[in-house]
Amino acid sequence: MKQPESDSFWGGIIKSMGLVFGDVGTSPIYTLTVIFALTKPTSDNVLGILSLVVWTLTILVSVEYAWLATGLSRKGQGGEIVLREILLSHLKSGRAIAFAGFLTFMGVSLLLGDGVITPAITILSAVEGLLLIPGMETLKQGTLIGIAAGIALTLFITQYRGSDRMAATFGPIMLVWFSTLALSGFVSFLTMPDIIKAVNPWYAVKFFQQNGFAAFFVLSEVILCATGGEALYADMGHLGRKPIIRAWYFVFAALLINYMGQGVFALHHPEAKHYLFGMVQHQAAFLYIPFLLLTAAATIIASQSIISGVFSIVYQGITTRLMPLMKIDYTSRRLHSQIYIGAVNWLLMLGVIFIMVLFQKSSNLAAAYGMAVTGSMTITSLLMIIVFSHTEKWKMPIALAVCLINFIYLASTFTKIPHGAYWSLIIASVPFFIILVYTKGQKMLFRRLRPLDVETFLTSYEQVYGKGKNISGTALFFTRQGNVIPPYIVHCILGSNIIYENNIFISITRTEEPFGIATHYQPDFASGLHLLDIQAGYMTVINIEKLLNDKDIKEKIIFYGVEDITTKNPIWRAFSLIKKLSPNFVQFHKLPARKLHGVVTRVEM
Repeated sequence: MKQPESDSFWGGIIKSMGLVFGDVGTSPIYTLTVIFALTKPTSDNVLGILSLVVWTLTILVSVEYAWLATGLSRKGQGGEIVLREILLSHLKSGRAIAFAGFLTFMGVSLLLGDGVITPAITILSAVEGLLLIPGMETLKQGTLIGIAAGIALTLFITQYRGSDRMAATFGPIMLVWFSTLALSGFVSFLTMPDIIKAVNPWYAVKFFQQNGFAAFFVLSEVILCATGGEALYADMGHLGRKPIIRAWYFVFAALLINYMGQGVFALHHPEAKHYLFGMVQHQAAFLYIPFLLLTAAATIIASQSIISGVFSIVYQGITTRLMPLMKIDYTSRRLHSQIYIGAVNWLLMLGVIFIMVLFQKSSNLAAAYGMAVTGSMTITSLLMIIVFSHTEKWKMPIALAVCLINFIYLASTFTKIPHGAYWSLIIASVPFFIILVYTKGQKMLFRRLRPLDVETFLTSYEQVYGKGKNISGTALFFTRQGNVIPPYIVHCILGSNIIYENNIFISITRTEEPFGIATHYQPDFASGLHLLDIQAGYMTVINIEKLLNDKDIKEKIIFYGVEDITTKNPIWRAFSLIKKLSPNFVQFHKLPARKLHGVVTRVEM
C-alpha cells in the first residue's frame, strides 16, 4: 500500500469529508429522533440532552480521537492494529503482550461487527424519509425495506470496481451535506438563539438530577451521535492527520449547529416523528425531495466509507498474521489502499440485508446500535492508557478520564441487550472466533511442524547436492523464517532428492512500520543455495515477481508447503477448515500457477 499523496489545504479537507466523516456525519438523521421517542422533549430535557450531545462529541470524538489517538501513528497509519504494533515495541512481559493482543482482537471484531449494522441503519433511516412526502405516507414498511435492501445490494455489487473514481465526488457531496446541516440547523436556531446555553455542562448534570437512573438509559441513545468517530483514527492512512483534523473543525461545528436546530424544532413540534426531515420540510417544503436525495447520497457514502474501512482492517489483520489469507484485488492503479476483498464484501452484504429484514425499522435498529462502537472506543482508550504509560505520561490521566466516560457509556448500552443489541455481540463473535482460532492454530501448527535448524539441514544438503544429480534450472522455496527450514523443504530436497542447480530460499518478514520494502540477496550461501530476504511494512503490497525480476531471477519451478491437518480436537478442526477455505501463500501473492508445485505435509494436532 502506498502512503497518501499530499493534497492542497482545501482539497485534503474536502476529501476527508467524503472518506472519513460519512458515519458521524449522518448520525443527525436518527439520533435525536430516537432519543425523544423515549423522552418527552420538554425544555429541561431538550437542554440536558443537547448538552450531553455537545460533550459526547467533544470528549469521545474531539479529545479521544482527534487529539489523543491521531497523535499515535506509524508512518501516518492509525487503527487498533497499529496501536497493538506500537505496544509490542514497548511491552516486555508476555502477559502484557497477550493482554494487549486480546484487547486488539476484541476491538477489531467489534469494529467489523459495526460494519454490518452501520450501513443498515443509515440507509434504512434515509429511506424512511419518504414517508414525509405527500402521498407516500401510506408506504408499507416492507416496501421501505425493499428499497433500502436494493440500495445496499447495488452498493455491494459495485464494490469490485473500486471507489477510486467515485471518491472524487464523495467530498463535494459531503461538503454540500454538512453545509445543508449547518444551514438548516442555523435557520431553526435563529428562532430561539437562547438554545445555545445547552453547551453549559450544568444542563447535562441537571438532566441526571431530574431523571435519575432513567437518564443513564438515555446515554445508550446519546452515544449514537458519536458513532463513526473512530474513523478519524482508523482512516488516517488514506489522507494523513492534518486534513482530517482540519475537516473535523467544520464537521464538528455543522453537527452542533444542526443538533441545536433540531432541539429548537423538537420544542416547537414535540409530535414530530422525524426531527431532521420534519425540520427541513417545515423550513422549505419545496426543497424536501432534493434534501431527501442528498440524504440518500450521504448515507450511501457513509456506508461506502464503512465498507472500505472494513477492507482496510481485514488487510491489516492478514499482513500482521491475525487473520487468514484472503483473495485481494486492487481496484486502483494509483492507490494501493483501494482494495476489494470478495469474501468480506459478500458476507457484509448478507449481514446488512439480514439486519434490515430482522429489525424492520431504523428506530428498532437504533435500540440495538451503539454497543459495538462504544466497546471499540473503550478498548481504544484502554490501549492508549498502556501506550501513554510508556511514552507521554502526562497524557495518561486524560486518557484515564476518557476511558472512564467510555465505560459509563458502554455500561449504558447493556440496557439494549434485550432489545437486540446481542446481535452486535453475535456478529462481532464471528471475526473474534476466527482471529482467536487462527492465531492459536498457527502457533500450534508451527510447533507441530518441528522445523529443522539451518546447520543440521546444510550438512545433509551438501551431501545430496554433491552427488551431482541436480536438475537444471532454478527452484524457489518459501520459508517463514530465515533461520529455520520448514518440513516440506526437508521432505522435498532431503527426503525425495529433488534438488535443482540453483535453489533459492525466500523469506518474508513484516516489519513494525506500515510501509517500505527492502531486500537482501545472499548468493552462494551454500553450494547452489541462495537466500532472498524480503522485509516489508505490514501494510505494504509485495509484488514477488517484480522483486525476482529486479534480481534477474528466472525460476523454473516454485515449491510451497501444504499442511494436511489431522485432529480430533474441535478447535483445531475449525482451524483446519479455515486453512482449507482460505487461499494459500502462493495464491495470495498471485504467483504463476504453471510453475507451482505443492508439497503436502501431514500434521497431527
